[in-house]
Amino acid sequence: MKPKLLLLHSGGTIGMQPSPNGYHPLPSFIPTLQEQLAHLDTLYQLDFLELSPLMDSANLQARDWQHLARLLIEHWEDYDGFVLLHGTDTLAYSASALSFLLGPINKPVVLTGSQIPLLHPRSDAHQHLLEALMLASRPELNEVVICFHQRILRGNRSRKVHSQAMAAFDSPNFPWLGEMQIELQLESSLLLPAATPEFVALDLESVRVAQFSFFPGVEAEQLHAMIQARPLDGLVLHTYGAGNIPQGNQDLVRVLEAAQAQGITLVNTTQCAQGAVNQQAYAAGSLLSRIGVLSAQEMTPEAAFTKLTYLLARGLRDSKLAQAFALPLRGEVNLSG
Repeated sequence: MKPKLLLLHSGGTIGMQPSPNGYHPLPSFIPTLQEQLAHLDTLYQLDFLELSPLMDSANLQARDWQHLARLLIEHWEDYDGFVLLHGTDTLAYSASALSFLLGPINKPVVLTGSQIPLLHPRSDAHQHLLEALMLASRPELNEVVICFHQRILRGNRSRKVHSQAMAAFDSPNFPWLGEMQIELQLESSLLLPAATPEFVALDLESVRVAQFSFFPGVEAEQLHAMIQARPLDGLVLHTYGAGNIPQGNQDLVRVLEAAQAQGITLVNTTQCAQGAVNQQAYAAGSLLSRIGVLSAQEMTPEAAFTKLTYLLARGLRDSKLAQAFALPLRGEVNLSG
């Protein structure tokens, strides 16, 4: 029996065409997809769904992740697997968010896109489509993944690492789940187990989470202004090295202490491309532990941001949130930290 798959087109470069002002979406991309994939009729039963309006991934907000999750949940029982076409700019954010919003699942959700539009002669899109559909039909895959340039990556471990290269995505702190060689190779020991879904409706727009990156010469007023601009529930800090801040700036430290006292959950991520936060390694990091800042450990910034948003939307606060944030929910962090 042929696997029944849903291909959901949300937008992105894959479905665009050139114009004098740069790439813009093709109107009604579904017929083009159907034509390009018609030769797969003997392998899959394919259905297509296109968002209206299409999303430029640079414009994505939490409500868009919520909408995508609802669409997948609405069609969950009708399909064996799902392929989501998505713009590459925030693909890692959406993959991370969906991994938390869907929770433990029993089917593959495969996100892909392209660096060059499908109808361009040099496009990488066609190969990505073929590989994503193959992955979406694999019953041993029960999680949200990104399939891009022959790499199969856990969604919440992925990052866009190159703006121009075809190999635009990688998984800096976790092995690839597999590769598309002559044959599909999946590392079975790395895959999450299947689980009966228990989907929970959440309102991501009910919480506000922001991000702030430290830089040489940062002033306390800059962080203070960001926090005071609108009420925040959470703030992800992008710090130096193993999770360090300029501890000599006492005004800056006081702003962080005040934010914590206001009930804003603070999370520490590293600006480094690889490696983990270790707030005990240096005095500049241990200060954050004393304040009550949570360590993202080896989580990507995308995973830390979306996980914090998800947990806050679930109503978790204080010690319950800290405990849930430290533990792996969908393989986004190692149990040992």
